[in-house]
Amino acid sequence: MDRNANRSSSDPPFEETYKNLFLKHSIKPLITTPTTTTTIEEHDLPLIDLGQLVAGTAKEREQCKTAIAEASREWGFFQVVNHGISRHILEEMTKEQVKVFREPFNKKKEDNCMNLRLSPGSYRWGSPTPNCLTQLSWSEAFHIPMTDICNTGSTNIDNCNPQVSNLCLTVKQFAITVSELANKLTNILVEKLGHEELTFFEDNCLPNTCYLRMNRYPPCPKYSHVFGLMPHTDSDFLTILYQDQVGGLQLVKDGKWISVKPNPEALIVNIGDLFQAWSNGVYNSVVHRVVANPRLERFSTAYFLCPSGDAIIQSFKEPSIYRKFSFGEYRQQVQQDVKEYGYKIGLSRFLICN
Repeated sequence: MDRNANRSSSDPPFEETYKNLFLKHSIKPLITTPTTTTTIEEHDLPLIDLGQLVAGTAKEREQCKTAIAEASREWGFFQVVNHGISRHILEEMTKEQVKVFREPFNKKKEDNCMNLRLSPGSYRWGSPTPNCLTQLSWSEAFHIPMTDICNTGSTNIDNCNPQVSNLCLTVKQFAITVSELANKLTNILVEKLGHEELTFFEDNCLPNTCYLRMNRYPPCPKYSHVFGLMPHTDSDFLTILYQDQVGGLQLVKDGKWISVKPNPEALIVNIGDLFQAWSNGVYNSVVHRVVANPRLERFSTAYFLCPSGDAIIQSFKEPSIYRKFSFGEYRQQVQQDVKEYGYKIGLSRFLICN
């Protein structure tokens, strides 16, 4: 499949919509960000073989768990192989994702795109209130609550046309398997904190509180001026990412931007803000971004492990670095900051000042 064919009608109107930003800021290329230095190095993320959790000895199982916790502390990111999600499901996910993003832009922005029965506003693109080019994300996405996926029963799927049926089934298979992986990793991370109480995650991170996000990053003629996805941290507990081999993901490590080498066999896992707060700063929610590409489009799918809006986030031990807050309060603060400043401020808003 030529993934770069017939893109003109499917691409969002970035240049037209944000033309004033380009006119105002096109003098200087994108050479820096407010978060760190401009140094960029290419690295492999810590690679963890989850097959040891099943087939390994007791010592190997414990070593695997320790590696997960250490990577979460030191990097905030790691990649996993032998993760239990079949190559067939991953390949079908890519194929079906390409199809839906190939739909004309005017069709994608309809609430009932392809009769997918998604919640209103699921399709998103660009940035809501960018004040400058560094706050503009050259990307589009379908932000799908797990309730939309889990409620897609066999009867509804059978009534869809074949194209939609394949997409529904593939997304549902992917979502169910990746959610099981997220729960397994969460249990390990909690265990390695020496905390035996797992009921918080069992009670609050339910299928109807998590979501899936299918991403596409179109080729960007202004790639030296904007990001595919602007620098940010994730606002959840845990994110699991399946990406193609185009590359572009970068994260901050020791004050430098690290460019992540794609691994076709691996899924990428990263810690979110809520886990950093819940672990009292033991696990690290790291700033990351996606750089734009002038020629190639990039696809990825991310699963976000989230609690209910009224779930109270507080450290598992005292003294706590952060004050108690609900996830709903956190999201509201993030939205308010993005609207006012054009970017997310995040956990620093909730630090306890001594």
